[in-house]
Amino acid sequence: MKTIDELLSEGVSGRRVFVRADLNVPLDSGTITDDGRIRAVLPTVKALADAGAKVVVASHLGRPKGAPDPAFSLAPAASRLGELLGSAVAFATDTVGESALATVAGLADGQVAVIENLRFNAGETAKDDAERAAFADRLAELADVYVGDGFGAVHRKHASVYDLPARLPHAAGFLIATEVGVLKKLTEDVKRPYVVVLGGAKVSDKLAVIDELLGKADRLLIGGGMAYTFLKAKGYEIGSSLLQEDQIPTVQEYIERAEKTGVELVLPVDVLVAPAFPDLKTKAPADPTAVAADAVPADRMGLDIGPETRKLYASKITDAATVFWNGPMGVFEHPDFAEGTKAVAQALLDSPAFTVVGGGDSAAAVRLLGFDENAFGHISTGGGASLEYLEGKTLPGLAALED
Repeated sequence: MKTIDELLSEGVSGRRVFVRADLNVPLDSGTITDDGRIRAVLPTVKALADAGAKVVVASHLGRPKGAPDPAFSLAPAASRLGELLGSAVAFATDTVGESALATVAGLADGQVAVIENLRFNAGETAKDDAERAAFADRLAELADVYVGDGFGAVHRKHASVYDLPARLPHAAGFLIATEVGVLKKLTEDVKRPYVVVLGGAKVSDKLAVIDELLGKADRLLIGGGMAYTFLKAKGYEIGSSLLQEDQIPTVQEYIERAEKTGVELVLPVDVLVAPAFPDLKTKAPADPTAVAADAVPADRMGLDIGPETRKLYASKITDAATVFWNGPMGVFEHPDFAEGTKAVAQALLDSPAFTVVGGGDSAAAVRLLGFDENAFGHISTGGGASLEYLEGKTLPGLAALED
C-alpha cells in the first residue's frame, strides 16, 4: 500500500488530488455536534495543500436515497474544515455536475474544495457494478491522483471507496495508515492479557466479532443493550430490557465455547433499571434503581451496568496489556445512565495497556463525557470498519489501495 509520504515525495504541486474522507458528522439542525471525523482527516488535507496540490475532498453524510436532500448536505462540514484549516474552502453544490467541475477547475495550487454528498448520486452505493463504475468514471474526471483517508467507509464497496482508486494513481492517507497500524496491534503479535469490552444495543451487530475474538482475546466484557440477550441466555429475568430472542441459541453456544477455550466471558452482576426508556431531549430524571443482573423486575428495563459491575469491569481492565473497546455500557446520552460507560472509559485511562476506542458511539461517548481524547492510545474513526477488520474480513477500501 503506497503511503501519502511516498506520494508527497514524488511531488503533488499543481495536481488535482481527490481525498476520499469521512466527513459523516452528526448534525443537529445543521449544526455539527462532533467534528472529530473532520479533525481526523485534517493532517492529510493540510499536507497536500501545503505541498501545492489542488485538493478535492469528498465524503458521504447520512443515508440519503441516491438523490439530493438538503438535510444531508456537506456544506456545514466544508465550512468547519475551512475553519480548522484557517483558509477558505470552496464548496460544490453537486458531486459530478457543473458546480463540481467548475469548482475544481477554479482551484489554485494549495487550495481546497469539498464536493457535495457522494450519496446524492445513486451510483455511489449501487449494487450493480456497471452503475458504480459509471459514477466512478465521472468522479475520476475531477482528479489526477486518489488518496483514501475515509477509514469509516473502507468496509463499503462503494464507487468512491472501491472503484475510483482503480482509475487513478492512489495512496493511503495519514488516517488510514494510522488506523491499519493500530488494528494490526490488535490482530498480530498482540500483547497480553488482551481484554475486549463490547457494548451497544444489538448483540447481532457483534456476533461475528465475538466469534472471532473467542479464539484470540483473553477476556470479553459484555455491556450495553446486548448484555441482556446474554443474561437471558443464562436463564435470568431481564424484565422489559432489550432482547434479541432469536440470538439466544448463538449466545448460549458462545458462552459454552468461552468456558471450553478458557476465555473469560464477563457479564454484568448488577444493572441500573427504570420504568421506561429515558427522554434524551429533556434529560428529565428517569428514576434509576440498581438491581441484581438476574432479578430485573418485570416492569423495568435495564439501561446501564450497575455500580458493582463498574468495579468488576474496571478490575478486569487494570492488568491488561491491550484493550479494545467498542460500544457504550448503557444509554450514556442521559446522565442517569452514563456512569457505566464513564467507568469503562476511566478504566482504560487508568490502565497501562495500549488502549483502543473502536469508533462509533464509543468515540462519541468519550467526547460527550468530557474525556481527553489524547489520553487514549487510539480513538478510531470507524466503528464498523474496525469490527470487520477484527472479524478477519477483507475491507474493499483497503484492498483497493493495495498495488
